[in-house]
Amino acid sequence: MPGEYRDIEILRQGASAPVHRAFGWSVLAAMTAFLINNVLEVAYGFPSLAAIFGGASGAIVPALVYAVLIAGAIAYVLASSSRTLRMDAQSIHNFNIYLIRALFFSVFFVGVIDAAIALLRTENMLEPLFGQAAARNLGRANWVGPWIHMPLIVVGFIVALFTRTLGFTWLALLIVVAELLIVISRFVFSYEQALMGDLVRYWYAALFLFASAYTLFDEGHVRVDILYAAFSRRKKGTVNAIGTILLGMATCWVILAICFNGSQSIVNAPVTNFEVSQAGPFGMYAKYQMAAFIALFAITMMIEFVSYYLEAVADHRDEPGHRDIDSSAAH
Repeated sequence: MPGEYRDIEILRQGASAPVHRAFGWSVLAAMTAFLINNVLEVAYGFPSLAAIFGGASGAIVPALVYAVLIAGAIAYVLASSSRTLRMDAQSIHNFNIYLIRALFFSVFFVGVIDAAIALLRTENMLEPLFGQAAARNLGRANWVGPWIHMPLIVVGFIVALFTRTLGFTWLALLIVVAELLIVISRFVFSYEQALMGDLVRYWYAALFLFASAYTLFDEGHVRVDILYAAFSRRKKGTVNAIGTILLGMATCWVILAICFNGSQSIVNAPVTNFEVSQAGPFGMYAKYQMAAFIALFAITMMIEFVSYYLEAVADHRDEPGHRDIDSSAAH
């Protein structure tokens, strides 16, 4: 009985950690507000949040976006006081898994279709197959992007709703197959096109950048361990919570700030211009997406870091439900 009373008490304490829950959800709300304001600034000409200090009249809009979303996050925490830290952590992780799964399906569809279009364009087969007008459009990156790539990305997000596979293994296999085809075509048939290398780089970038967040969930990243292994679970939770904020989340914020630093930033400029590789019409038109991969890496990692932080705080508080990575891997 004493053990049962202790578990009930721990559950009660786990449902009364509003500060940590509010912090985690506020980080996600702030990141969402940051991304929305980036769209407002680049696509619609709104001033940045920093312009509010210069007295710009339109700067109140980005400030309101932050205020509304963060207030909404705090209101959600207050309205769901019965939820534990681990419940929130699992919910956030589940959403992130869906997002990553959708991104994998998106790059699969875009890679296959765009490579096929690039091959037809390189071999001058677009016009005989689709007509002069369609061939002209399929030769323009600023037409292929919104009219071919974007619908395929939407399809990827829809497909991800109905399947639970993450696609890591399949995407890795596709990369191997693509590399094998390059070797065979080059050394057996003396045939090679720039699109082949573009496809491999496109899928490689997606594999490593998008899989990083799931690797964090499975404790698969390299940890330089001098003292950590000997720590108790509570002390590990403390170290992980502090490290997540100071190293993990901080790094993601730096990446996002650099990626979306104005209309000419390293992500905004390529995406808005539908930038293509130096191969031009002989390669794929997905290079602009590879620039966006950097930001998507930071976004998925930030989401996973929030989940990781809540789990770490739960460990620090010695709440039940600790996920044993070694045991789960064994099964």
